[in-house]
Amino acid sequence: MIIGTVLLVMLGIILLFTHSSICADIYERKGHNKTAGAFIGLIPVYGLYVAFKLSSKKQLFKGSLRIAFGFKEIMMKILTFTQLTVAAGVVIFPVLYLVGASFTNTSELPTLLLPTANLFTWENYRNLFVDTNFPTWYKNTFIIAILNMVLGVIFITGAGYVFARFKFKGKKAGLMTILILQVFPSFMGLIAMFTLFQVFGLLGKPTWLTILYVGGSIPGNIWLIKGYLSQIPKDLDESAMLDGASKAQIFFKIILPLSVPILSFVAVGQFMAPWMDYMLPKYLLDVQLAGETGTDIVSKQWTLAVGLFSLISNPRSSSYTTFAAGALIVALPITILYMLFQRYLIEGIMAGATKG
Repeated sequence: MIIGTVLLVMLGIILLFTHSSICADIYERKGHNKTAGAFIGLIPVYGLYVAFKLSSKKQLFKGSLRIAFGFKEIMMKILTFTQLTVAAGVVIFPVLYLVGASFTNTSELPTLLLPTANLFTWENYRNLFVDTNFPTWYKNTFIIAILNMVLGVIFITGAGYVFARFKFKGKKAGLMTILILQVFPSFMGLIAMFTLFQVFGLLGKPTWLTILYVGGSIPGNIWLIKGYLSQIPKDLDESAMLDGASKAQIFFKIILPLSVPILSFVAVGQFMAPWMDYMLPKYLLDVQLAGETGTDIVSKQWTLAVGLFSLISNPRSSSYTTFAAGALIVALPITILYMLFQRYLIEGIMAGATKG
């Protein structure tokens, strides 16, 4: 029953968007705004009627409107919107389930996509802030994310600029070494990291994880930054130097403004990393320090990934709905960041893919 309803809804969406696309094509062929045609096409049948009755602003060749109704053209639209609808469903369904679970009055996994009226509750969010150290986990993660973003961008941009703009002995060997370092996963050095943190007294101190995050992100991102900076003509540097500009002025007033897309891409990546990392925080921030007792003291060291996982790791006291509420709150800053930097992220992905 549920599957049949979902399929009917998907079919309706596909046909509606196909209808809208046809109306948009007719508007465009008649010299009108294509977007306006797409919007009016969201009204079944009536949108098509309006599109046909619309006066043409330019000369139409005989049979030009029939192209929009060709069998091949319509099938291509249907296939395209089918693929997009399925992809959107795959993305949206887990999000809806997560939202529904966060408002469901149960500790187990809900069997409904959205809670019914008798199961709706805000208790999961109250439990998250009252019965756990969620605010502390959030603060730890947010501080690490900000430091990782700022320091990471500074170090990566500086190193990428040097490799892209200067010639020096060992440059090629250095780039190849950096590339080879990416082959080895970070967890291979867990014992060494733990030992170093223990020697310097950094165990159980969340902020100092920034050292590992920044250091681990440098190898891969240097190649992205270098590839982008290598595309900026060196004639700009030479012209600025003839006008008396220093290396620092060239970097800050010419290179940086032109590098906003790739820097935004790197910054968002650096900001996201600590939110989803579980291995390093669990290994280095789940430590009973000397002179301290109690599990609550240990839990205050955690980041969000470790803290939220603790809500479902114990079968006897797990609460999947509280976990869902926490996951939803964690997703908010990342979603907002993606929305704000969407244009720059797309440009950065495309530009950073070019080898320098």
